[in-house]
Amino acid sequence: MAAQLIDEDPELAHQHALAASRRAGRVAVVRESVAITAYAMGDFALALRELRTYRRISGSDDQIALIVDSERGMGRPDRALEEARSVDRAALPTATRVALAIAMSGARLDRGETELALGELEIPELNPDLAFDWSPALFSARAAVLEDLGRAEEAAFWQERADVAAAALGHGDDEELIVEDAYDDFAEEPVGIEIDEADHADADIDSAEPDAEPDSAEPRSTEAEESEQPEESEQPEDAEQPEDAERAE
Repeated sequence: MAAQLIDEDPELAHQHALAASRRAGRVAVVRESVAITAYAMGDFALALRELRTYRRISGSDDQIALIVDSERGMGRPDRALEEARSVDRAALPTATRVALAIAMSGARLDRGETELALGELEIPELNPDLAFDWSPALFSARAAVLEDLGRAEEAAFWQERADVAAAALGHGDDEELIVEDAYDDFAEEPVGIEIDEADHADADIDSAEPDAEPDSAEPRSTEAEESEQPEESEQPEDAEQPEDAERAE
């Protein structure tokens, strides 16, 4: 319930998460929900406390980017960078690693280190010709730093790339997105969408990786696709043929 409400009503989502924590406070995902909803409300102290509890219970660093951002929210960019350096980034899922790079770049900006902020975003996933789930945020972050550096032309290029990537992925303003841990099992080979350079202004893209067979692409959410597929209706064996129908009339 909290996940469904967080964008529409963060406070109500937080109340649902707190209620769940009173019943199941030792369940990692419950503490994670409290942390995320607290962060959405701007309660960074509570978010940090719950994120650390979640990490202790789960043994996972998959919310490290939110920890870094919460430290930033507390006005502690130095602590944010220390937290970021405390984990093995190479061991993180790709989406988490990208989110961490964006958070670290923000911490550098908080310290007035704009060039270093740009450097934090120089990661292998920064590919303007491929659109992954993390690409719009990564491209936009780079555009913002370039704007701060006075490099307007480059900033415009990366913001355009962000818009094209979002369109290619179908991230419309009215679209409801379901966020799942899609990269836990596919961290080495996440599936991206190739952006057609010739038609990028119209956001026309070629989906499927080069050399991939049509049926070989991994679905983003098997359960979602199965649920969306309508059931085939069986045709009755004695259905009237068109000629019979005319004679009947």
